[in-house]
Amino acid sequence: MKTLFFINGPMGAGKTTVCKKLLSRLGASAYLDGDWCWNINPFRVTDETKAMVLDNITAMLSRFLACPELDYIIFGWVMHQPEIAQTILGRLDLCETDVRQYTLLCTGTTLQNRLEKDIRNGLRNSDVLKRSLDYLPLYDQQNTIKIITDVLSPDEIADQILHKEETS
Repeated sequence: MKTLFFINGPMGAGKTTVCKKLLSRLGASAYLDGDWCWNINPFRVTDETKAMVLDNITAMLSRFLACPELDYIIFGWVMHQPEIAQTILGRLDLCETDVRQYTLLCTGTTLQNRLEKDIRNGLRNSDVLKRSLDYLPLYDQQNTIKIITDVLSPDEIADQILHKEETS
């Protein structure tokens, strides 16, 4: 049985770093960052680009799931609406796959501090700050395992996820 980890949360919550930690600590595994499937210039959110991105994500995840060499697939992305994850999962053949959905969250103050630091360091554009803060309350109603990242290191968050897997 394979395990598919969906790691969700706003920009700045720690998804990318935690996914990389999981990748290095799990056995035969693959990691897909949803943003890699939307790395276009100019960046435009249209019906066409949304459809393309979902097709790209689904294709990559399907290939990872079909690969007999992999036991774990890690997918990290901003999925502020539950329909995003539902759409992706609905397109995948999940026979013999255990799906685990986690949402990484932090307070608005922590999120703002992290994103402002990234903006100052040229890692993010300034428009992400308002969008991320606006999305933050949308995660509360999602049926996922929530992990608050304010005072946890990426290693501690990965430990929590792996511990939950061992006890389930």
